[in-house]
Amino acid sequence: MSNWADLTTGKRIKALRGSDLTQQGLAEAAGVSYALIQKAEQDRGELSVGSLLKLAAALRTDVGVILGQQAPRRGMSRGTRAAARRLSDAVHDSALGGWDCVENPSTLSELARAHDRVSAAYWRGSYGELSELISKVLLEGQARHAHATGYERERLGSVLASTYQFASSAALLLEQRDLSLSALTSARHLAEDSGDEVLSALMESTLSWIYLRSARVPRAMAVAEQAALRIEPSFSRTNRPQLLAYGRLMISAAVAASRRGDAVSADDYLSQAHAAAARLGEDVTMYGTHFGPTAASTEAVGIAVALGNHGRALQLAARTNLPRSMPKLARNRYKLDVALAQCSAGMYDKAGDTLVEVGLDAPEWVKHQALPGVIGQRIAKVSTARVRSISELIGVPLVA
Repeated sequence: MSNWADLTTGKRIKALRGSDLTQQGLAEAAGVSYALIQKAEQDRGELSVGSLLKLAAALRTDVGVILGQQAPRRGMSRGTRAAARRLSDAVHDSALGGWDCVENPSTLSELARAHDRVSAAYWRGSYGELSELISKVLLEGQARHAHATGYERERLGSVLASTYQFASSAALLLEQRDLSLSALTSARHLAEDSGDEVLSALMESTLSWIYLRSARVPRAMAVAEQAALRIEPSFSRTNRPQLLAYGRLMISAAVAASRRGDAVSADDYLSQAHAAAARLGEDVTMYGTHFGPTAASTEAVGIAVALGNHGRALQLAARTNLPRSMPKLARNRYKLDVALAQCSAGMYDKAGDTLVEVGLDAPEWVKHQALPGVIGQRIAKVSTARVRSISELIGVPLVA
């Protein structure tokens, strides 16, 4: 482990705060109490995920840095840094006109197939492959889009918008918030030009997630709710794309509400998501987005965890079956929620086993998640040796 990983969480927060920012100043910037900052820097008590997100936003860093999973500015592996640079170049060059030098760009059908591969790589958490594919689609797609007309231009616009959206989501997972916003800005313009209201609505789901990761929780909830109202389908008629977008936005709003501790709103939004999923009747994938009964059920577990209702979360998890078709990232994000609930119920051995499953199944993705560090710290209170063993197995430092 690096020296940064060997520090306690409290010492990392103090180091990130530095001498220019007082504890009171950090408390005000993060929107938390002064007492919370004092206790955090003295390693007294546990920080909730919500508090960690607020501190990370105020300190202009990532939760993984605070928890020691990554060192400041040096946390990425060489491969991940290369992927992030390639992603940045693709997003900016394509938006600013760097595609002019592209000769013989791929056809619309070839770019559409490449976009499908982008979606598959994203949901596998394969960032190296993802950045290469995104670069191809954005640069060649923009080159062709500049001269296209009619149906081809409209279809290319949709392919490009969705690819920029995947670039935005990937950048956010790689702690590149500004790049994420830049990519989403391009995505929203293209989606609007395409005239596809479902595609435009799904862009707002990503924007809600960006706000959530930036600890701007009220804004995250408002964006998702407003977009859902604009796309709300008639439940008397089946419009599958609208149902998918509406359900996904209702989940975004429910997650944001749960982070505020607003159980009433979270339950209301979640019930709407379940209704949309029931109307669909099956798990579907459209616009590179997955939604249906499985998504509604697994997200309900995460929402219960965020609200501190861990018993309820475990009850829901016991009734949830994961189909083989469930995307790897969605499956493992759900398992992290289950592991956190298991910790809170004192089921530390099971939580450790679940964390190992996630780490072995999605080794590249798990390094950029906050929950493994939270789960590791809680298991460490029972057995530090167990956590060190997990750290070695999954390649993520979890305890000092």
